Amino acid sequence: MLRDKKFHSDFFSIYATKNFIKKNSKKILNISFVMKKKIGNAVKRNRIRRKLKAIVIKLSKIKGAINSDYTYIVFGKAKAYNVKQDVLLLEMNKTFKKIK
Repeated sequence: MLRDKKFHSDFFSIYATKNFIKKNSKKILNISFVMKKKIGNAVKRNRIRRKLKAIVIKLSKIKGAINSDYTYIVFGKAKAYNVKQDVLLLEMNKTFKKIK
């Protein structure tokens, strides 16, 4: 499943694969957030996950920013903990543009 498209940055990695299941012709965004235990304690992992989720929610409100024809898995990295959301937003926007 994770063989189709891979995009890496300093703060996260995104794996994307094409959706094959169509549900009533509704566009549903399938995205999962994964943190490795090596990153740190649960507080640190959850903060990174919340940051990444908030950015995806912002991008999903912008029409055409995220292609809903794909299923995404976002792996957070430890560097995302100390970085502001503005920097992460720009980086994630660039990455989702590459997937199209």
